[in-house]
This record gives sequence, structure tokens and C-alpha cells, in this order.
Amino acid sequence: MNVLVGCEYSGRVRQAFRDRGHDAWSCDLLPSEDDSPFHIQGDVLALLGNGWDLAIFHPPCTHLAVSGARHFPEKIADGRQQEALEFVRILLDAPIPRIALENPVSIISSRIRKPDQVIQPYMFGHGDTKATCLWLKNLPKLVPTQIVSGREPRIHKMAPGPDRWKERSRTYPGIAQAMAMQWGVDFEMYRVA
Repeated sequence: MNVLVGCEYSGRVRQAFRDRGHDAWSCDLLPSEDDSPFHIQGDVLALLGNGWDLAIFHPPCTHLAVSGARHFPEKIADGRQQEALEFVRILLDAPIPRIALENPVSIISSRIRKPDQVIQPYMFGHGDTKATCLWLKNLPKLVPTQIVSGREPRIHKMAPGPDRWKERSRTYPGIAQAMAMQWGVDFEMYRVA
């Protein structure tokens, strides 16, 4: 399967699919953290029509997440929020048969559509809480793989710093593995609701 993982610099989702034998590529404006040759540094929009079977998008949440709602008036006034929403719309409407778009709780829910699913890291083997919304096109909801207790809002409590945004935006390995395992199948054999 040809898989595009857009707006991903960590390589975690891309590598989870590659480990399962897929031709998976990540793309981000930033270089890949793992120096992978399977990372394209650039604008993901330039790649949307390249014959992908599946795309998983992680658009920046800076101007969308409700955690930053106090800054919305200025982001609306200068057009940053509208630009971010338009980027999300383009990704969701990409000519790719199967799409997943993930973002934290955000205005995508009220301005575009409600998410198909909300997942937590603790559903996939991590003791953290961090609500992550998934907007799905021709994909099933993710099924939890390992529910753990001892849940902690570690990401929410992260100290301020110059790389805080990068630390907060990395996909948890357990979620990446679940995506590759559950969405990296031959869907021609299955009916997807």
C-alpha cells in the first residue's frame, strides 16, 4: 500500500507502516527527526495527487486547538485561523481513497465537522491522557490495543520552552502501531462503513 503521512517530522507513523511492509512516506516542512530517506521535506499539498492509497494527516493545531482559544480573536482578525481551516479542508478533500486526519480538540469540530472518533494514549499502551480527534474517510475507527491505568496529563503539564510544541505534537508509538496494524490492511476484502 502507498501511504502518505503528512505534516509528520517524527517519522513514527511512517515507520510503523514501513515496518509492516508498506511504501510509506512522511512529509513535513521540517526535516525528519530520524534522518530517514523516506521523508520529503516540503509542502504536503504538492504530493496529494501522487496516487496514494492512504493518507494520515497531522496538520498543525496552533491556530485551531481550543487550548489556545484565548488567542482566537487575533488569529481570526489576521486570517491565520481561516488559513488553517482551509488547509484542513484541502487535506480532507484530497483525491486519496482513505484518509485520517488527527488533531486535538479544536474548532475543526464546529467549523468543518465533528470528528469520527476521539482517542486517548491510554487506550494504546501509554499512561497519558491527551484527547486526540480523528476525522476519517473510508477507514474504520481505531480499536484500543492496550488500555492502561495510572493515567496522567503529562503533555498538558509540560513546562514551557522553545521545543514544547514539538514534544506535544509527536504521535505516541502505540497509536502509530495501531494505525499501521488496523489501517494497513487490504480493504478490498472488507466493507468499510
